[in-house]
Amino acid sequence: MNISNLLKLAVYALKRNRMRALLTMLGIIIGVASVIAMLAIGEGSKKSIQDQISSMGTNLVSVSPTSQHRGGVELGNAASVSLTIKDLDAIRDECPSISDLSPEVRANGQAVYSNKNWPTSLFGSNTDYLRIKLIEVSEGRGFTEQDVKGAAKVCLIGETVLENLFGKGTNPIGLSIRYKKVPFTIIGILKAKGTNTYGQDQDDLLLAPYTTVQKRVLASTFFNSIQSSAIDESSTKKAAAEMEQALRKSHKLKEGSENDFRIRTQEDLVTTSSSVSNVLTILLGAIAGISLLVGGIGIMNIMYVSVTERTREIGLRMAVGGRGKDILMQFLIESILLSIIGGVIGIFVGIGASQLIGILMKWPVVVLPASVILSFLVCTVIGVFFGWYPARKAAGLNPIDALHYE
Repeated sequence: MNISNLLKLAVYALKRNRMRALLTMLGIIIGVASVIAMLAIGEGSKKSIQDQISSMGTNLVSVSPTSQHRGGVELGNAASVSLTIKDLDAIRDECPSISDLSPEVRANGQAVYSNKNWPTSLFGSNTDYLRIKLIEVSEGRGFTEQDVKGAAKVCLIGETVLENLFGKGTNPIGLSIRYKKVPFTIIGILKAKGTNTYGQDQDDLLLAPYTTVQKRVLASTFFNSIQSSAIDESSTKKAAAEMEQALRKSHKLKEGSENDFRIRTQEDLVTTSSSVSNVLTILLGAIAGISLLVGGIGIMNIMYVSVTERTREIGLRMAVGGRGKDILMQFLIESILLSIIGGVIGIFVGIGASQLIGILMKWPVVVLPASVILSFLVCTVIGVFFGWYPARKAAGLNPIDALHYE
């Protein structure tokens, strides 16, 4: 019997039991849709993280002090005093791959205006900081070199602080706020950047000259970190290597001793975040793949039932000359059809569900063609794998026993 006839018989058998066939395919449909949707969510999250990291500057190189120990006690990064103006000058003089360079100091406290106050962070930097962090000023101006040298009590204000102290849509430029009892005149408003990858509000900040923050707020000469950008993205690793060498020399570290600072690049962040996202995507896909396995078991179960119900039909076909391999192919084709039809429906359901999740939950989703192809191939394999044994059972029936089966 040729394939076309076997295919017609398989289609007829499925049509004869439409509801059972539909319920059998339901497991495959749910499994395929789940795999596509879960992988789309995982890939979307990965892309979103990468985009947000890139939005902070693809050629960013930052240095922070490592934690210190005293008397066997871990004091953390905040207790480290390893970055100073001397280190900043060393990097500026000995790192030709660095284009922009800025210290960063941070303070936490309450910003106060009139009878309103808001807890926020005060960042101190120089004039290169806005370029390094890709921050724009929407209104007013940034501070100047003269502001930095004179430790001027001026600041730039983020959108979140603006809304909570002055109200949305107001213009506070020229007004004065207090931060830890120090008055700051607002000279500019920072353009909104939203929430970053780690859920932190990037607009909840004040930005002032680092000299002002050091002298008037922190009473310190040390930096929390040094931020810089390489001359281009391809020079990031070279810039990091130059920076390491310059800082080791500045700190007079002996050969073989550990660095008392940590250098990070955006590439490191992207790699780390991508590896975490990949694990999450694989985990989501594996969990969804269990549905496919359950669907395959459902197909095997129904094919066993079908073989049992059609035992007399099988015996009759064999009695009139049907070969065992024809019987095997007939039931195998039925199993594969159930899987493929269910898989095709599942693909459309999965793509639709992914888009719906993206719209309703405002979640980034990216449907990968590879996940669609993989799901379809898995469906075919499931049809063959779980349909083979029942088909072999049908092909191995004794014609006489089959004809006498009740």
